[in-house]
Amino acid sequence: MVKKGIAVFTCTAMAATMLLAGCGQNTTPDETDTSSVNTENTDTSDKKDEAPASQKVTLNEVAHSIFYAPMYVAIEQGYFNDAGIDLDLVTGFGADKVMTAVLSGEADIGFMGPETTVYTANEGSKDPVVNFAQLTQRAGNFLVAREEITDFEWADLIGKDVLGGRAGGMPEMVFEYILKQNSIDPSEVNIDQSIDFGSTGAAFTGGQGEYTVEFEPGATLLEQENAGYVVASLGVDSGYVPYTAFSAKTSYMEKHPDVIQAFTDALQKGMEYVNTHTPEEIASVIQPQFSETDTDTITTIIRRYQEQDTWKTDLVFSEDSFELLLDILESAGQLEKRPDYKDVVTTEYAEKALQ
Repeated sequence: MVKKGIAVFTCTAMAATMLLAGCGQNTTPDETDTSSVNTENTDTSDKKDEAPASQKVTLNEVAHSIFYAPMYVAIEQGYFNDAGIDLDLVTGFGADKVMTAVLSGEADIGFMGPETTVYTANEGSKDPVVNFAQLTQRAGNFLVAREEITDFEWADLIGKDVLGGRAGGMPEMVFEYILKQNSIDPSEVNIDQSIDFGSTGAAFTGGQGEYTVEFEPGATLLEQENAGYVVASLGVDSGYVPYTAFSAKTSYMEKHPDVIQAFTDALQKGMEYVNTHTPEEIASVIQPQFSETDTDTITTIIRRYQEQDTWKTDLVFSEDSFELLLDILESAGQLEKRPDYKDVVTTEYAEKALQ
């Protein structure tokens, strides 16, 4: 297998230092452009006796983030290699970009918020994109304030300026869902959706907003710089949400069921690893994926995600989770109709991966 290199894109000065640790290596959803990133890091020079040739699979991920640690564990531990998959990992920087790559055939598998597959299903796609494995079960972002608040309540945001996410994206929809769950109309909060989500940390440091909604490593870096303080977890306060999932076109899954199964099996091993190892051990494994972020920072972020039960123990995308997703989309005014669960999700491969 050819070891893939890292394509580095130019970051804005503040965003590079505050948010995109690794200058493109660690990004947040809803950005733009496409870049190849580090994939399999396993030397196969001593595996001359392996009979089957590896199957090339192009995976387009919505962002390159520590939030998706189980996937990077599967890469760095060689689980995809062992499953006979030659993985080409590409970062799409936005769910819409990932979906476009999947629909066009540029990518075999997409990794993004499953709301995008709902939108596509409602548009009447002739070759439906179906979710086959759910990775995260919590939102991965945090509310950061300028000052430390020990007794924060969501009502504190009424009348305040908050740097949010783009309309229709999961970060913003989950944020608004939490507000409504706390009897707050989003119109009562001054939510700025004009800033690219990868640049909100730099904007916040520059003086914009009283609060900002940040993914990692943005939240931790703001705390390390004493520029902000995490006062709430959207992942905890929104409950269990199917935040990200792997999906593929129906035609690809029908033509390559063995590839989808092997891919899911490798992911399951990565999931089991993060659920049975310490933050320090996980950080050590995935550090090559985030070479410009120090191991201590990676460890801190992983510990925060572990403590809020971010990662599932399996990859099964349940119907209850799907219905909650639709409720969030409906609440945000982004859902024209509720598609059938079986038309957008299959649990066949995730269930077999548990056997």
